[in-house]
Amino acid sequence: MTVYIDPPTWPGHGRMWSHLVSDVSFDELHAFAEELGVPPRAFERDHYDIPSHRYADVVAAGAVEVGSKELVRRLTEAGLRRPKGRGQPSSS
Repeated sequence: MTVYIDPPTWPGHGRMWSHLVSDVSFDELHAFAEELGVPPRAFERDHYDIPSHRYADVVAAGAVEVGSKELVRRLTEAGLRRPKGRGQPSSS
């Protein structure tokens, strides 16, 4: 199982966030998030939003640290990218 996380550089709701993705499947991503106790509501289209205070825990659990551009590249090449406005479901 390989999941990826980018640095917590995305502002929102008074804190900084990372994105957690899989380049294999949403099932893999959901299983990893569930093991860490990440709530399902943190899933948005194709990734989980992870608050900066959880970043180290997610990496310690096995997520591979990559830059934001690399994360999007891996997600897109896997065919799992779901951009905003495309009418995609929020989970699978």
